[in-house]
Amino acid sequence: MIKPTKLLPFLALFIFALNISCETKKEATTTTNKENSKIEKESFKLWTWITAEKTRTDVSFDEEFKKYSDNGLNAILINTYGDPELLARLVPIAKKYSLEVHAWMFTMNRPGDKVAEQHPEWYAVSRDGKSCYDEPPYVGYYKWLCPTRKESREHILGLIEGLAKVEGVASFHLDYIRYSDIFLPIGLLPKYDLKQETELPEYDFCYCDVCTSEFEEEHHKNPNDFNNPAIDMEWKNFRLNKVKAIVDEAYKITHENGKLLTAAVFPYPEMADHMVRQRWDKWKVDAVLPMIYNVFYNEEIDWIGYATKQGVEDLKGKNTELHTGIYVPEMPPEQLKEAIYQARSNGANGVSFFDGPAITEEQWEIIRSSQKP
Repeated sequence: MIKPTKLLPFLALFIFALNISCETKKEATTTTNKENSKIEKESFKLWTWITAEKTRTDVSFDEEFKKYSDNGLNAILINTYGDPELLARLVPIAKKYSLEVHAWMFTMNRPGDKVAEQHPEWYAVSRDGKSCYDEPPYVGYYKWLCPTRKESREHILGLIEGLAKVEGVASFHLDYIRYSDIFLPIGLLPKYDLKQETELPEYDFCYCDVCTSEFEEEHHKNPNDFNNPAIDMEWKNFRLNKVKAIVDEAYKITHENGKLLTAAVFPYPEMADHMVRQRWDKWKVDAVLPMIYNVFYNEEIDWIGYATKQGVEDLKGKNTELHTGIYVPEMPPEQLKEAIYQARSNGANGVSFFDGPAITEEQWEIIRSSQKP
């Protein structure tokens, strides 16, 4: 799905958590350094996503982080474009205001990645033979790497390790940890003049030589020969498992460095499976922040409760927390109040707001009051 970020177009979607509860999740983190990896416990955690530019001064970050703390936030997910030095610079400023820091990074979608750009063969290929390197789907910054190819996987995991080594970081936060969108949210289709009722070839990835040959060796059939690839479950599971394998490796890396692993995901597992080949209830991950952005799906506020509950149910028996992601731009304060209630009453461990700079004073008032008993 196309997600909005501070520096990307409004329609760019999705980015999104974490609260280790006092009683039910004491065993959730089994790392080589439990004390360093534990996230501070809150009864109901409040997060936000932000993007950091290295050209900004420490004073400006100090002012921003103080504002978040004063308004009741507990944690910030910081996108530093994979830059560990900038992240290390921001950690002490955030800690000054008792804010947890989570290293947020675009994972499979790597716009502006100078290393990857030197290797066109690393990029995912659509069923109609178009590479994300040359012809990205939907928007120009959709630069998806292949999750199967050894070199692209190692590049991604190396970036994760670099951020996971930064002292004082609570977790590494996976974003765009999936394939490109098979289906956009229904609310976005008119903006792209699209009708998506079936899996269209130009939005169906990855059909690169490495993926198709590995699949054929394992299953004795080639996806390029399928009349209707959407109904071949082995081919679908092959790709789901390629994403899962990267998550599992990321979990190992982060825990070896005394950090947790969190991830921004689509609203609930069955929906994520259908739309972007992402089955996050099967992952090894400490917490998920499903981006339950009702406006993109033409849904009412109570849908936030429905999707939250579905995710909580799917995670039963797992040591994975769920923190609901809420999209705040243009959301009236009363709706924000209801959104927080819907998440909390349906089992979320917290909520995260996308994104920090977009929150209005009227919304801050709602957020502050949500922490009162």
